[in-house]
Amino acid sequence: MNSTCIEEQHELDHYLFPVVYIFVIVVSVPANIGSLCVSFLQAKKENELGIYLFSLSLSDLLYAFTLPLWIDYTWNKDNWTFSSALCKGSAFLTYMNFYSSTAFLTCIAIDRYLAVVYPLKFSFLRTRRFAFIVSLCIWVLESIFNAVILWEDETTIEYCDAEKSNFTLCYDKYPLEKWQINLNLFRTCTGYAVPLCIIMICNLKVYQAVRHNQATESSEKVRIIKLLVSITLTFILCFTPFHVLVLIRCILEREINFDNHKSGKQTYTMYRITVALTSLNCVADPILYCFVTETGRSDMWNILKFCVGKHNRSQRERKRILSVSTRDTVELEVLEENRELGGDRRESKVHDII
Repeated sequence: MNSTCIEEQHELDHYLFPVVYIFVIVVSVPANIGSLCVSFLQAKKENELGIYLFSLSLSDLLYAFTLPLWIDYTWNKDNWTFSSALCKGSAFLTYMNFYSSTAFLTCIAIDRYLAVVYPLKFSFLRTRRFAFIVSLCIWVLESIFNAVILWEDETTIEYCDAEKSNFTLCYDKYPLEKWQINLNLFRTCTGYAVPLCIIMICNLKVYQAVRHNQATESSEKVRIIKLLVSITLTFILCFTPFHVLVLIRCILEREINFDNHKSGKQTYTMYRITVALTSLNCVADPILYCFVTETGRSDMWNILKFCVGKHNRSQRERKRILSVSTRDTVELEVLEENRELGGDRRESKVHDII
């Protein structure tokens, strides 16, 4: 299928995307590698949340590894210089990350909700075995849903009069093909709208539980609430603009040929900007879900000390460093104890959160 040339797009991508993607690579790659290590330790300590965090970090890391290809693509003004198979693989991993991330973030929100609001119920849903099965199902289902990218022709030749040259586009093209419209509508509903509603409801319930908990100090409550708000806003800012523009494109480009339609082309240009915005989620995830807690930072510091060998420790001491206790990143175990003991331990302190 031919793609209609949008001259402004080629100039915009040339400057915007490389800057954003380089920033994402520099920050997210080491951050997500560290998050993988910390979440692995959590999983070893019978913490089911570590399974979800590990999967989330792995998804972000796989996406970050495709960014050098997208940098080359956008630096060459949306001209794909690699093979068609590499284009398919890069597009596949990109959209795998977008929607596996929303799925794992939803799992984390639900797990926290159950831990805080129903600490004595649904224990079978908060086990490593259950978390592993759910994570595996997400990987399999996302692979199936995005597999269409692998067998469709994802490269398109486009000629621009202003540039007097051809461009080989990879995946994103104007107007959308029918199968892309159908897939995008399905993704927007199941991969964005449903997770957003679940995350907002779960965070609201956790907020209410924390606010009414007598064992948590006021300063801790403020910190917890700020973090819950930050998590919710980050999800909205990273994913909402992209999906709003995707939905608008699906509506505008379903039946009409927009070769000369100015508003349709402007929508496409704005859509490309939101793609870059979505990639920032890879930077926010390890910060908000792993390193924001005291135990997460402590584990990361111990891992670094172990790796660089700052201290000449015995083998037993090295193993002790790697087995340091990591608490649930909901980190409201005190709340659970208080509920179990009928609130007798009111002097306990929540010193790490969500």
